[in-house]
Amino acid sequence: MTDLPTRPLGRTGFNVTTLGFGAMELRGAPRGPELSDEEAERVLNGVLDAGINFIDTSIDYGRSEELIGRFIAHRRSEYFLASKCGCVVGGAQGEHVHTAENIRRGVENSLRLLKTDHLDLVQFHRSLTRDELEKDGALQEALKLKSEGKVRFLGVSGTLPNLVEQIEMGVFDAFQIPYSALQREHEDVIAKASGAGAGAIIRGGVARGAPTDWQRTNYMVPGTTMQDRWEQARLDELLDGLTRIEFTLRFTLSHPGLSTTIVGTRNLEHLQGNIRAAKKGPLPSGVVIEAKRRLTEAGSVSEAVGS
Repeated sequence: MTDLPTRPLGRTGFNVTTLGFGAMELRGAPRGPELSDEEAERVLNGVLDAGINFIDTSIDYGRSEELIGRFIAHRRSEYFLASKCGCVVGGAQGEHVHTAENIRRGVENSLRLLKTDHLDLVQFHRSLTRDELEKDGALQEALKLKSEGKVRFLGVSGTLPNLVEQIEMGVFDAFQIPYSALQREHEDVIAKASGAGAGAIIRGGVARGAPTDWQRTNYMVPGTTMQDRWEQARLDELLDGLTRIEFTLRFTLSHPGLSTTIVGTRNLEHLQGNIRAAKKGPLPSGVVIEAKRRLTEAGSVSEAVGS
């Protein structure tokens, strides 16, 4: 067990480690690199042995749910388990259908693969409008699954602009939101979600594995890469002996509205490095203020949201 810091996951009553595990890296071929059962078993048990108690997966993530069920279902009491809904079982990656029938089929298939009788959190895997959530009974069916005890809490993997409406609906217990130093567009809406009593689960908190993945275009700002923003903000000048990944992770942890940030890896060395960084907690406030000043000048800014 580790002394990783924890924070409340909104109104759920759960305290989750500020570093969570994103299980997309376990998807395997053809959606990702080949992954042996032995590697998956080693990583998943390594996550729990390290004290991480939040695991995020999805129907969309290839073999991820199956591997979690096979290798750590016997340790179910040790982790808060979050998955997704709206994905199509056996469908193409990214294929989503938001009908009552598909929501139920997906959740019940996840329960079977994960070898559990309940999912702690089910998140809609698309950032839909209220009308889209309700039109074909998707939200209503998710609430029914909650009333049956198959799901404990509901959430959304959300982005602006629909995220504001989703928060104001008052039915979602947690929101999974993209955020990092290099992608600050959701900085204010994270605070809004937290202020409304919802948990804030941050994805992309190490800027997609920066610097190894920096050449990918920032999907919120087409044409801009993570490296562009880092260099324009001259963040290397603020590292003071930290690696870029540690700086980026601890910047993310500096957001007071954050409950946890999910970081995926299949490499136990990388996992241990992330744990060491997370244990140190947020960056010093003066460093965060100066980093934000520089990042704002470089174009990494938060979008204003309504009160």
